Amino acid sequence: MKRLIILAGLATGVAMPAHAQQRRVEVTPYIEASQVVASDLNGGDVLTYSTVGAGIDAEVHSRRVEVQVSYRYEHRFDYQNKLNNDHTHSGLATVKAVVAPGLSIEAGGIATRTRSDVRGDVQTSNVGNFSNSAQVFSAYVGPNLATHLGPMFVNGAYRFGYTKVEAPGQTGVAAGQPRLDYYDDSKVHVATASVGVKSGTVLPVGITASGSYTREDAGQLDQRFEGKWGRGDVVLPILRGLAIAGGVGYEQIKITQRDALLVGGQPVIDGAGRFKTDPNSPRRIAYDLDGVFWDAGVIWKPSRRTFFEARVGRRYGTMSYTGSLSYQPTPGSGIQIGVYDTVETFGQQLNGQLSTMPTALASTTDPFGNQFSGCVYGTTGAATGGCMNAVFASATTSAYRARGVTGVMVAGRGGTHFGIGGGWAKRDFIAPSGGAGFTTNGTSDTTVYGNIFASTRVGANGQLQGSLLGSYYDSDIPGNGGIYGWGANTAYTHQFGHLDATLSAGVFGFERDGDSSASAQALLGLRYGF
Repeated sequence: MKRLIILAGLATGVAMPAHAQQRRVEVTPYIEASQVVASDLNGGDVLTYSTVGAGIDAEVHSRRVEVQVSYRYEHRFDYQNKLNNDHTHSGLATVKAVVAPGLSIEAGGIATRTRSDVRGDVQTSNVGNFSNSAQVFSAYVGPNLATHLGPMFVNGAYRFGYTKVEAPGQTGVAAGQPRLDYYDDSKVHVATASVGVKSGTVLPVGITASGSYTREDAGQLDQRFEGKWGRGDVVLPILRGLAIAGGVGYEQIKITQRDALLVGGQPVIDGAGRFKTDPNSPRRIAYDLDGVFWDAGVIWKPSRRTFFEARVGRRYGTMSYTGSLSYQPTPGSGIQIGVYDTVETFGQQLNGQLSTMPTALASTTDPFGNQFSGCVYGTTGAATGGCMNAVFASATTSAYRARGVTGVMVAGRGGTHFGIGGGWAKRDFIAPSGGAGFTTNGTSDTTVYGNIFASTRVGANGQLQGSLLGSYYDSDIPGNGGIYGWGANTAYTHQFGHLDATLSAGVFGFERDGDSSASAQALLGLRYGF
């Protein structure tokens, strides 16, 4: 995560001087100490421990640069030698720097925790001894070009991303279940380009030609993803603000990997619990697509504050549905909904979701550690934020076809801010069907999630916040049922100059096959900002 802060600082330092008189800079490094109590509502055990942390909150907004960084490291000290997770990293960084007219550099990073095994426990809080949870780091950087050549618009972008997931401890998966591999890391390159003309400039219709290339190399089992496509689109206006659109393209996607090394029919694991790669294994094909795809639909844009698009077509061998809706009734409120259908991987989806995050995010007090693994809310109606729940359903090593719908709504006025997010997601896993051992090929999982957040100022120096969250995960791997996760917390923070005092309380838990786990948690913390 240090790299993310350094990156933000470099981008800020390079671009700010030209417009220093118009910039707004807020940088607050801090240290903090907290006392935590967690009570098991099922078994009656009480866990008490202390934490010491350090972090930084930074915002930079100018004509050329927008930066937001929030990062926190926490170390835990227990009294009873019961803690099996003694430190956590949590943070989010977004950077956009304009280096020339039409050319910008964008970067971002995240540090949070993800579920490791889709069949395992749900941890809606990072307090105490959480299972089926792994530390994840991900970052991306790349240039974006948007310019014109006469009547034609020209767009291009390149993004390099890196994702690393640490190995988890216990997962909560019942004994006798087939063992799944643990995600390690990946490097992904994505390049896109498009050129075209808008309707009414050269022709009555708008025409666009576009293409993309993706290459990802993952550390686990020598996995490789290579995809490329090109397409042409036509937009025909039929009424004011209403148009019909259609496109056709050609794509190739190939996903391969090697087998795990087996001894006695069982996969050999390394010190982190991951499968070792068989050096003599042939490269096995998990997915090999080569063909034409198409879609058609409508575009409705009655005003600058409302946009709607819906398309139906055929892609990846079946019918495909995509769309989006955005509405901004006021500068501080808005709603954004998206429907997606892609073939990708955990690293690609996380990097892609991260690149859509706004550079102005709502400030939250979340001492229980859920701030960046669920829905993240923007501060304006034009950039409402996004939800990471579908990505963090589990850090799967297999590629998958991802389909779903996600939506975020925000509203703010004065010192009060409100956000709600939720969605549905399904992943159909893609893995080699040959070779030895269990394969996830042909299996799928489903995620349903919802989050509510509210914050308001209390007097001149106080802030009250609260959140509710719920989730449902279901995998069709044999022997597994659905699992529900839920939680609620509230926090009050009072400022005494540079010193902030926070008192927080929450209840979190999950339920599976009639068995439930719940805990009540409380925290008293002091933070000193420099």
